[in-house]
Amino acid sequence: MRKANVQLQSDRRDEILNAARECFARTGFHQTSMQQICAAAGMSPGNLYRYFPSKEAIIAGIAERDRAEVGAQIAAVQNAPDFFAMLAALARHHFVERTADEVGLCAEIMSESRRNPAIAKIMHEFDHDVAQRLTAMLRSAAGRGEIASDVDYGAVVTMLMVIADGVWWRRAVDPNFDAERVLPLVMDITRHMLEGRPAGDRNQSAEHSQ
Repeated sequence: MRKANVQLQSDRRDEILNAARECFARTGFHQTSMQQICAAAGMSPGNLYRYFPSKEAIIAGIAERDRAEVGAQIAAVQNAPDFFAMLAALARHHFVERTADEVGLCAEIMSESRRNPAIAKIMHEFDHDVAQRLTAMLRSAAGRGEIASDVDYGAVVTMLMVIADGVWWRRAVDPNFDAERVLPLVMDITRHMLEGRPAGDRNQSAEHSQ
């Protein structure tokens, strides 16, 4: 396939995904029809179905694009000279700077994943990939001496994702929620988790395990 055609197909996919994002955020996953997405994307149903045969396939496309974006952002933190400064910038981007439509779509997909096995599978794969990338990021930071080396990476990553889900959900359902205000607390909690356990706690755990 010629390079120009590949780029054209990629551009059309992005147009469909952007149109679907707006539709899902505005009217919800169930209420949005493929015809509405076609109208928003400015293309015929036959043309759209060549790219995405279902709404679930569109969600998979959105997730794949988001996964690549998040992966690049985590890699930037992993390679940054100041780990915590870059981590704080990443947290600000996702907790504060994301648009209301993006936050609403996330909440919509989370809700739909409880009812739709196909969406649940997409969410599980997305979360698994992000968790692996975050774990690698923490291990790299520990190797550079920026965080404690005895951190339970799995537990910390789980808590970071719980916090992220909670902030996004609160933004989606509470118009008065101020993410800017809680961001410093989120970073304080994150720093505390990455300091590692005091020596006394480690010794006590070792005694209990004997």
